[in-house]
Amino acid sequence: MSVTEIQLFQILKAKLGEQEAEQLVSFVKAEVKSEFDNKREVLATKEDISNMQKTIYVVGLIQFLAIIGSVIGIVNFMIK
Repeated sequence: MSVTEIQLFQILKAKLGEQEAEQLVSFVKAEVKSEFDNKREVLATKEDISNMQKTIYVVGLIQFLAIIGSVIGIVNFMIK
């Protein structure tokens, strides 16, 4: 048990009794762990962010090249 768990247990023990306090602390600990695991799956890792930055860079570069190609095509059309 961590310090906060022991503190919670001591507070609940005075009000509920030892066995009930222990069960409640275990339940709260399991719920917090479950909620943390759910939130952790949603968070992006450094690797995810790095991959996203690379993708954004590549897409931007492709868009830039497409714009340059379009401008060259329009200029060629206007010259002829």
